[in-house]
Amino acid sequence: MKRPKLKKASKRMTCHKRYKILKKVREHHRKLRKEAKKRGRKKPRKDPGIPNSAPFKEALLREAELRKQRLEELKQQQRLDRQKEQEKKRKLETNPGVKPSNLEPVKEEFGQGKAKDKPKSGKQNPKKLYCQELKKVIEASDVVLEVLDARDPLGCRCPQVEEAIIQGGQKKLVLVLNKSDLVPKENLENWLNYLKKELPTVVFRASTNLKDKGKIIKHLKVRKRAPFKSEVCVGKDGLWKLLRGFQEAYGKAIQVGVIGFPNVGKSSIINSLKQERICNVGVSMGLTRCVQVVSLDKQITVLDSPSFIVSPLNSASALALRSPASIEVVKPVEAASAILSQADARQVVLKFTVPDFKNPLEFFTSLAQRRGLHRKGGSPHLEGAAKLMWSEWTGASLAYYCHPPTSWTPSPHINEGVATSMRQGLNLEELEKNNAHSIHTIRGPRLASSILFQSSGLTNGIIEEKDIPEELPKQKEKQQQEEGEDYSDQDSVEEAAEKSSDMCGAEEAWEALPEESQAGGASALSYISDKMTEEEDDAYDFSTDYI
Repeated sequence: MKRPKLKKASKRMTCHKRYKILKKVREHHRKLRKEAKKRGRKKPRKDPGIPNSAPFKEALLREAELRKQRLEELKQQQRLDRQKEQEKKRKLETNPGVKPSNLEPVKEEFGQGKAKDKPKSGKQNPKKLYCQELKKVIEASDVVLEVLDARDPLGCRCPQVEEAIIQGGQKKLVLVLNKSDLVPKENLENWLNYLKKELPTVVFRASTNLKDKGKIIKHLKVRKRAPFKSEVCVGKDGLWKLLRGFQEAYGKAIQVGVIGFPNVGKSSIINSLKQERICNVGVSMGLTRCVQVVSLDKQITVLDSPSFIVSPLNSASALALRSPASIEVVKPVEAASAILSQADARQVVLKFTVPDFKNPLEFFTSLAQRRGLHRKGGSPHLEGAAKLMWSEWTGASLAYYCHPPTSWTPSPHINEGVATSMRQGLNLEELEKNNAHSIHTIRGPRLASSILFQSSGLTNGIIEEKDIPEELPKQKEKQQQEEGEDYSDQDSVEEAAEKSSDMCGAEEAWEALPEESQAGGASALSYISDKMTEEEDDAYDFSTDYI
């Protein structure tokens, strides 16, 4: 009988054998590297990113980063919704007698210091949602800051919204003259003296040199530009002291609502007060679509609101300057012609370096030839030139100004009693000193280099949902695309690329291209970089932090 083994054989080996195996492995790896070197190893192709010669590169990078943040927020919200649904099911299983309606979560109020969830639009008109959000901000605010563009302060005031604030109760309405570095100092002083007769007015210039709250894109090298002239914030101390003084007189925590038309700088003012890029800003109109709550400190909370809805009964120039959808409602040539008709022709010629013109079409022809905007066959692209002028006029770098009315007449919705009540509880003497210091600090443009513009007066807005007209099919399609539809379908991408190639204006470069791809639209940028020269790139150097 064979004796059984009590334990397994040992796997130990001699050092000579072990070293021999390691040597064979090294030789095998060396042989593989040698063969790969002979074949020519192909490295993985890296993403070249956005070329430095492409215009609006900074805006495109910012749009790509904001799009990533929106996707992350959407995923997080969906995760929270799933958790809530699971909690509801658990409670129903443990308590069968409880109805599901009793388990609905309580909505958070504005004063809790957290950002409110984005409203679910569904098939509802987005403009109606904007009106709802604006009403909530007005009702929840103790102080309302109406932001005005210093280049056209009267055109940025909405009598319907101001009347709703006055009728809403004991609320303070303060005017903020933003972009004050784009108008001459004499004109800024005249507007300040005119506006402070009705309401307290603060001179302000938002900062454009702030750190992003989200992630920073490191794999794309951004071309260094010369520092913009409005990097430093001016007027922040004056606005802080004004709000702090009212809070101390009020005796408890206050909420400050920031309202205004598109592109006046509402979100930029909040970022400047917070000293952090916490609100989305950009060159395109209407980026803020829902209420965002920002806590400045324990006693002061700021509410960022969507922009006013412009009434279609306004003039063509008011629609072109104040409405994000003006290109949809008014044709580009008509909108740009309306703006051109109210500007000083001689100063426009000097600013755009074109010869004298007799009519708008002649100006658009000269501008298209100057900027290299041509159709097939060499004919000038008039529509592209009109959109280019429209985009520069609504941007944050063109210096133009309006004269205040010669004689002061109070607004119909503001009388002496209302003006007196708005001044109570505010330190106006300190405010005047801060405004004088801000005007002295700001380096505005020269009067000769600015364009004189004739204001069309107060801009009527819509605050009631029933007064909003029905949208056109093209507008509905565009709104659905802006709400975040998936652009991964190749057919839709090709159609958008064809549309962008037909439009050579700057407005499409920052509005349509970032939506085509989350990476910044490298394929569409190659078209723009071929179409526009480096000299034009410097001419289109916009500041994207004023919006």
